[in-house]
Amino acid sequence: MPSSPRPLRKLGFLTIGLFDEADPRRGHESTLEIIELGERLGFDSAWLRHRHLQYGISSPVAVMAAASQRTSRIELGTAVIPLGWENPLRLAEDLATVDILSGGRINPGVSVGPPMHFDEVKGALYPDTADAEDFSYERVRRLLDFVRGKPASDFSGVQGFEVFSDRVQPHSPGLGRRLWYGGGSLSSARWAGEHGMNFLISSVVKAEGAEGPYDFAQIQLSHIRAFRAAHPDGADARVSQGLVVIPTDSASPEQRAKYEEYAAKRTPRTTSPQGPARLMFAPDIVGTSEEIAERLHAHAAFREIDEVAFALPFTFEHEDYVQILTDMATKLGPTLGWRPGA
Repeated sequence: MPSSPRPLRKLGFLTIGLFDEADPRRGHESTLEIIELGERLGFDSAWLRHRHLQYGISSPVAVMAAASQRTSRIELGTAVIPLGWENPLRLAEDLATVDILSGGRINPGVSVGPPMHFDEVKGALYPDTADAEDFSYERVRRLLDFVRGKPASDFSGVQGFEVFSDRVQPHSPGLGRRLWYGGGSLSSARWAGEHGMNFLISSVVKAEGAEGPYDFAQIQLSHIRAFRAAHPDGADARVSQGLVVIPTDSASPEQRAKYEEYAAKRTPRTTSPQGPARLMFAPDIVGTSEEIAERLHAHAAFREIDEVAFALPFTFEHEDYVQILTDMATKLGPTLGWRPGA
C-alpha cells in the first residue's frame, strides 16, 4: 500500500540560466536575481543546471560563488555537474573553496557517463587521453574521496618556504555529506546509496524492464526504495525530487496560455520510452496550487519524499519566473505542508 504523503520539509527550485549570446551578462544577472528572490521568498535551496557549449550555465560553480556573496541563507546546488567534463581533483578544490566562501551552503550534484556529443568534442576536451578516460562511477568515487579528505598526493610537508598538504585544500568538513548523485536508473540509485551520497531524482527515468506498461511514478518509486535500502541512513537517506511544476495562481491569462502550450508540446514524449536509452519523461504539471498539490499527492514517488527542487521551464522570461517562484513559495509550498525556514 502507498504511504501517506509526507509534509514537504524543504522547498527548492532549479534553473537552467539561459542567456542571449549577444548579452550573456544580462542572462547571468537574471539568474542571480532569481536566486536572491528565492531567498527573500524563503526557499530552502536554489539549484543550477549545467550546460556545456550551449546558451545556459556552463560554470555553475562560478555562479554559485557569485550567488553566495549576494545571499546569506539559501542553499546552492548543482543538478547536475556531468563529471565526464571534469577533473575530480580540480573540481574538489573549486567546490571546497565555494563551500567555504558560502559558509557551508553548497550542495553539489553530479552524474557520470561520456560527455554529450563526445565524438565531436573529444578532440578539444581530451585530445591525448580520450580513449583512456574512465567515465564510470569510479570518477564519482574519486571526487568523493578528495572532498571527504582522503589523500590526493604522496607528499606533504615543507619544501623551502612552502607548505604542502597531501589532501585537497581548503578542506570543508561538512561538504562530504552534501554531495548528491543525479540518477534515473536502479544501478545509479543503488550505487549512490552504497556510497553514502544524497539522491537527486528528476523528471526523467530509464524504463529498464523489457515489457510495459510503464508507469513513471512507480519506476521512480522503485529507485527511491533501492537507494534507501542501500544507504547507511536507510529510510532517513535524503532524496530530492525535481519535477517541472508551474503554478498559475497569480499568472495572467497570457502567461497561463503560454505555460499550457509549453507543457502540451512536451507531453507526447511522456507516453512511451524514448530513444536507445529508453528514457521516460514525466508530464509537466500546470495549474493552480490546489490542482498541482492534488496531482503530487497522487504521485507514488512524491509520497515517499519530503524535499523538492521543482524545475523551472527552460525558455520563459524573467517576469514569468518571478510569478512562478512567488506562487510556489506563497501558495504551493504551504499547500504541501511546507513552511519557510522549517
